[in-house]
Amino acid sequence: MTVSLVHLQPIIALIAGILILIMPRLLNFIVAIYLIIVGITGLIR
Repeated sequence: MTVSLVHLQPIIALIAGILILIMPRLLNFIVAIYLIIVGITGLIR
């Protein structure tokens, strides 16, 4: 079974959502990290 970016994004979103519910102050960091990762992967492709 191969894990591609299409399968990984919903899993990351679910984990991030749970973490934000537990600790709302993490929202800024999670959004920033997500945007950086999406930007880097967009530039690499």
